[in-house]
Amino acid sequence: MRTTTIHAWMTAVEESVKDHRDYLTQLDAAIGDGDHGVNMDRGFNAVAKALAAQDGAVPPGKLLTLAGKTLVSTVGGASGPLWGTAFRRAGRALGDKQELDGQDLVVALRAGLDGVVELGAAQPGDKTMVDSLGPAIEALAGALDSGEPLEVALSAATEAAESGAKATVPLQARKGRASYLGERSIGHQDPGATSAALIMAALQRAVEQDS
Repeated sequence: MRTTTIHAWMTAVEESVKDHRDYLTQLDAAIGDGDHGVNMDRGFNAVAKALAAQDGAVPPGKLLTLAGKTLVSTVGGASGPLWGTAFRRAGRALGDKQELDGQDLVVALRAGLDGVVELGAAQPGDKTMVDSLGPAIEALAGALDSGEPLEVALSAATEAAESGAKATVPLQARKGRASYLGERSIGHQDPGATSAALIMAALQRAVEQDS
């Protein structure tokens, strides 16, 4: 993985969020403010533009940090601060490395998840993006530790993220706007966990494209 991989990842996220904007909004309308799709679309459109203006020599970590800063400044609601923190923490964890391997990616993603947990105080089972990101990272790490190549490990991570998002349906929300609904939040898939799964799937495609 290198600088071009991060560019490809953020481009893939932008495209995927745009394609799923209405779906994410529908999910959020059921248990939130109904603006998740619009906010994420606006944010990653801004990220794509910000990264496109960067010199090709900018290391991956710096690009992720820029992505995080851009999301904080352009996305409303909880998504901007949470994803902004995730990408900034991931970027800082990578430092100035120009080339990344699978273990570097695990370290970066775990740093990002730690930032999300710290900021949002959410734990597994609270019906948030943590329920998608956590299983994805563990699946990625487990596959790499078993000797699988990065592309295969990311496929496992994507499947785990998607399963994690679906597993939020029967949960009662304990964090965010959805928590105000109490038991009425049960039966709805969490929009944040859903967009997290889209972002992991975009990472998988970016790595395959840039390998």
